[in-house]
Amino acid sequence: MEITETKQNDVSIFKLNGRLDSNTSPELEKKLGDAMEDGTKSMVIDFEDLDYISSAGLRIILKTTKDLKRSEGNIILCAMQDYVKEVFEIAGFDSFLPIEPTMDEALAKI
Repeated sequence: MEITETKQNDVSIFKLNGRLDSNTSPELEKKLGDAMEDGTKSMVIDFEDLDYISSAGLRIILKTTKDLKRSEGNIILCAMQDYVKEVFEIAGFDSFLPIEPTMDEALAKI
């Protein structure tokens, strides 16, 4: 999996490409954790090029969401493929995680 991190104002944007599973989730966990340690309180995760997410990937998203809420931060997910979004819906994550159709809409909500 490829993870591209950019910043726009005070928002860290993570663009995921490939598969988020038990092999690749530690890399994402480290990048998200490093961003929080550097003071990031607002994140957007772009799923446009993500082909697959496993329960290990969901766990990282959940952990990051909890960590950000503790520091009064927020996270928005965006641009999910239908089959990736379905995983979030089946897991019930869409009930507490904002999921926007596009990056622009996600950034407008931060």
